Amino acid sequence: MLEELEVSNLGPIRSALLTPSKGMTAITGETGAGKSMLLSAIRLISGATASVARVSAGADSAWAQGIFDVDENGEATRLAQDAGVLDTDSEKTDPDPDEIGRQELFLSRTVPASGRSRAVLCGHSVPRNVLGNIAAQLVTIHGQADQMRLAAPARQREFLDMAADDKAELDAYRQAWEQLQTIDQRLHNVTDQEASARARADYLQESIEQINKVDPKPGEDEELKEKRSRVENAAEIAQGVGSALSALDASQVDSDSDEQGASDAITHAIQALRTIHVGGSFGEAADRLESLNNDLSDIVFSLSNEVDSDEDAEGLDFINSRIHELDELTRRWGPTLEDVIAWRDKAAFEVEDLDASPEKVDELKAERQQAFEKAMKAAEALSKKRKLAAAALAGTVTKELSALAMAGSGLEIRVTRRDSAGKGNSASKKNAKDDASSCVSTWPLEVNGIDDIEFLFTPFPGSPQLPMGKSASGGELSRLMLALELSVAEKRGGDQSDMTFIFDEVDAGVGGKAAVELGKRLAKLSKTSQVIVVTHLAQVASWADAQFVVSKGKSGVKARNAGSKATVETTVNEVTGDARIHEIARMLSGSESATSLDHAKELLDESRL
Repeated sequence: MLEELEVSNLGPIRSALLTPSKGMTAITGETGAGKSMLLSAIRLISGATASVARVSAGADSAWAQGIFDVDENGEATRLAQDAGVLDTDSEKTDPDPDEIGRQELFLSRTVPASGRSRAVLCGHSVPRNVLGNIAAQLVTIHGQADQMRLAAPARQREFLDMAADDKAELDAYRQAWEQLQTIDQRLHNVTDQEASARARADYLQESIEQINKVDPKPGEDEELKEKRSRVENAAEIAQGVGSALSALDASQVDSDSDEQGASDAITHAIQALRTIHVGGSFGEAADRLESLNNDLSDIVFSLSNEVDSDEDAEGLDFINSRIHELDELTRRWGPTLEDVIAWRDKAAFEVEDLDASPEKVDELKAERQQAFEKAMKAAEALSKKRKLAAAALAGTVTKELSALAMAGSGLEIRVTRRDSAGKGNSASKKNAKDDASSCVSTWPLEVNGIDDIEFLFTPFPGSPQLPMGKSASGGELSRLMLALELSVAEKRGGDQSDMTFIFDEVDAGVGGKAAVELGKRLAKLSKTSQVIVVTHLAQVASWADAQFVVSKGKSGVKARNAGSKATVETTVNEVTGDARIHEIARMLSGSESATSLDHAKELLDESRL
């Protein structure tokens, strides 16, 4: 939802601050006052191409910023986090209960009088397309220059899927589709790439056999290198251990030796201290010596085992040979023996997939057929729900169009099976041709199902059905889009409830009772989403929760490369109370007479759902 739109030096607008209502906001003013500049500002922060011609005379740059209140778990927030401009771990202190689960996004754009524009998201410079991707989740503009988005088949399918509320069916189909793609890839590997697959399988098999022949154990190479070091230094180890034992306990080296070692000396010291029966620290010293003697005994025991160990010098050749074999494995598939073993285990699974034997191919084909049938079944269920929703949506939209002064116009939504009598769009046919050249074919299935979807609009009685976006004026298309949005308003949820809809030219060619119905339907849409409408009809503006008036006047400004001269300057002000009654009266009759003021009051009183 758009909380605030601020504009500086954009065309005739020197400075403007718009704080639209959460419901419906009307932007009014005389023709040529500059209402379109506010739409230009929103398009700028939505990533549209910037034009230096929009910079106000005498200004160095134009600037626009929109502040949006969004779901902190929504798609727009996720995109902002991916852009690195939000701290996902930040927590507010003493948050307002109404703000829990919400997030503010600041989208701004600067257009210099010369040079490149700058896009900023939450204070961080970002590529222009980042603003565009985020704004697409927040704002939908329905104006003559913005209607082509729903002309794309992909957008029409997305819209119909939302109306059909077919997420469960769509998810089930896409899961089946992914399974089918996985099996197709495996089958492709063992057929279309048979030669390379066999070469790869041979290499893997030979490598596995070579590793298995050596049969490495985790950490074996390090253990062998330690053992080799002991064998190579056996004489030095024996001499050092013998000398140490002689000093500690000579009896461990020579049982006939009468020489006293360190252990005997400590024992004598302990006995001497124990004979002292005078109070003091003598007993504590004896205890400490006993602890020291126990540690010394453990050391002597360990060293004596080293003397008894028999390092086989003749086995050194075997150790070196084994280390060499293990080093060869780690050099090719390492760097560690654990890596070698893991590579072997993974290669064993890959060999199974690369097995191009007739039995393996037949097995994969049978598995593939089951996956294809499962995907077809899911596609049929999805198609059935789309067809039901298409008929219901088209009927509802056609009724809405009649109430919007477009009696006789209508919408048809065609959901055509891609395999029906060779029908389908050119992209589908191309995919079919590509599949036909492969060993497997997913035709008529594609990533989004089995259907080609087309929105066909009849703008007036007797007119042929034409593709949407190529068959009506800007005003007619805006009303068609309003009818579409109204028809799915109750189905919107999550991110969609944060959407801001902006309607321009929606009242073109409308008047009288139809204008009242138009305003009423915009107000109805504003109960589920924020609505901003640019209008010149009092019957539409009267339904708004907030109204802003765009007006123009003359202001002395020094233009670039020119002297001082009077230029047109536009202001934007919210009108409430009596000021709004006067604006509605002006829109009704062009004057503010007592009669028109009474009519304006009456219109405002009656414009309530």
